[in-house]
Amino acid sequence: MSDDTREIYERARLGQSVTPGSHPAVLVVDFSRGFTDPESTMGSDLTEEVGATNRLLAAAREKDIPVIFTTIGFESNLKDGSLWLQKAPGLAELQVGGKWVEIDPRLERREGETVILKKGASAFFGTNLPSILVSQNVDTIVLCGATTSGCIRATAVDLLQYGYPTLVPRECVGDRAQAPHEANLVDIQAKYADVVSVEDALSYLEGVAEKVEARK
Repeated sequence: MSDDTREIYERARLGQSVTPGSHPAVLVVDFSRGFTDPESTMGSDLTEEVGATNRLLAAAREKDIPVIFTTIGFESNLKDGSLWLQKAPGLAELQVGGKWVEIDPRLERREGETVILKKGASAFFGTNLPSILVSQNVDTIVLCGATTSGCIRATAVDLLQYGYPTLVPRECVGDRAQAPHEANLVDIQAKYADVVSVEDALSYLEGVAEKVEARK
């Protein structure tokens, strides 16, 4: 962030911290092969981001913290893609039943972990994510995935609007280009969520789990 931007944002009192709750979930947005494999039109090499996310998933699984994945997939006739496919025709490769819709196998998704199929940028748009979060008493989200300038930002906006304090570990989100990645992390921190280190996110998950154990 430039000094000018920092001064403007500070004067506007942007970038204050949210207060996390005690019942988090880890939401992994669109770390499907279509986004994490450079051979896909929409993909890029997100090896480091997938690795960092695996650290969070290991902690969540050990503590029985809910893990939820999303992936984008369209029917073969692409009629469910609507206007988005005009703006980003590369998304047409993401067809239900195809390999690009699969969750990246390096994340080792477990049978009990929900996968939400979406057809828009936000994980909330046209999905049952709200009811899933309510049914599991989730009050805080740790948000990972791709892309920072697209589906992560859109989901972070909706998480704020739905009332979920959100942590975004910067090492766990990625984009196909660095400039929009960095710019959107600045704006997410300023307006929608707390951008933190993966170490801070791990400390939060472990601290919440310890408090739950102490109450038993």
